[in-house]
Amino acid sequence: MDQKLSNLHRSLIVVSGLVLLISIFVPIWRIELDAPQYPEGLKLQIFANKIGGDVDIINGLNHYIGMDTLHTENFIEFTLLPYIISAFAVIFIFVGFLGRPKYLVFIILLFILFGVVSMIDFYRWNYNYGHNLDPNAAIIVPGMAYQPPLIGYKKLLNFGAYSVPDIGGWLIILSGLMLVSVYGSYKNWASKIFRKREPKIKLIGLLCFAVLQSCGVPESPEPILLHADMCHFCKMKISDAKFGAEIITAKGRIQKYDDIACVLEEIKEQPDIEIASFWVSDYLGENELVKVTDAFFLIAEDFRSPMRGDIAAFKSEVEVNNYAKKFNTKVLSWEELLMMER
Repeated sequence: MDQKLSNLHRSLIVVSGLVLLISIFVPIWRIELDAPQYPEGLKLQIFANKIGGDVDIINGLNHYIGMDTLHTENFIEFTLLPYIISAFAVIFIFVGFLGRPKYLVFIILLFILFGVVSMIDFYRWNYNYGHNLDPNAAIIVPGMAYQPPLIGYKKLLNFGAYSVPDIGGWLIILSGLMLVSVYGSYKNWASKIFRKREPKIKLIGLLCFAVLQSCGVPESPEPILLHADMCHFCKMKISDAKFGAEIITAKGRIQKYDDIACVLEEIKEQPDIEIASFWVSDYLGENELVKVTDAFFLIAEDFRSPMRGDIAAFKSEVEVNNYAKKFNTKVLSWEELLMMER
C-alpha cells in the first residue's frame, strides 16, 4: 500500500520546490580569477539565464591568449535552464501536495540525473573554452590549455582560478538534500543502515574526511622560483630568496612576495584577507620557508632587501641573536613587527 507522507514531510518537499525557485534569481556558480595585476580579483558569475561579473575585463584578457569571448546569447543553456529549474520546482510542490512516496522516488532520481547532466555539460563547456584557442592569438604558449577547474582551484599561467557553487548552486544542493532527507526519514534509513553497517559507515566516513582534507587548502608552502615567480604586491620578479614570503589564503590561493615589507603593505591595504598560513624565507637558509610564528625578525639597513624594507627572518634564535649584536638592533617577533608597522 502506498501510504501518504506525513504533513511535515510534505511541507519539506514544498519548501524544497520554493528554494529551487529562488535559485533562478541568484548566481548559481562562480569562477574567481586572481593575479598580481588584479589584486582584488576578477569574478565570473553564472546565473540560470545569463553570465555576470567582470565579463568585459575577462573577455579582454581572453582575446590575447586566443580564447573565445563569453556572451550570454551564445549558450542555449541560458534559454533552457530557467524553464527546467522552474519545472522541477513546480513538480516538487505538486508532489508535496500529493504526498505519495512513489512520486518522491521518481523526482529524486530525475533530479540526480539533471545534476549529473548539468555537470557534464559544464565540464564540456570548460574544456572547449580552455582548449579551442585561436592559432593567431597575440600570446601563444605551446602545449598550454586554459581550462578552468570544474570545482576547486587551478593555476593557469600567473592566474589562479577558483571554481565553486554560488548562492544559487547551494540552494539547488539544499533542495536536493531536503528531498533525500524526507525519503530517508520516511524509510527510516538512518537507524536501519547504521545498525547493520556501523563499522563500514565509520570507515567510509574516515576515507571521505581524508579525501576532503587532501583536496582542501595546502598545508605546506610552494617553493619560490627565483627569476620566475612574481611578487603579488609590487609585481617585481623575485630574485633574492633571502627575503621572500608566501601567503596561503583560506581559499587555497598561493601569493608570493619578494620582500617582507611587501607582505606588510598588502596586509595594510587588504586587512580583510583570509590567511590560512603565512611563511617567510629563512635569511640563512637556501630558499627555505618557515612559519611566520616560528620566525625571529631583525630590521637593519645592512640587509638591503629588494624593496628596501630591510627586514630579515631567521628560524634559529641563536643566529638571530648573533646578527642582532652584529647590527646593534633588536630581535622582534611577528606580532611586534606588525605593531611597529601600524
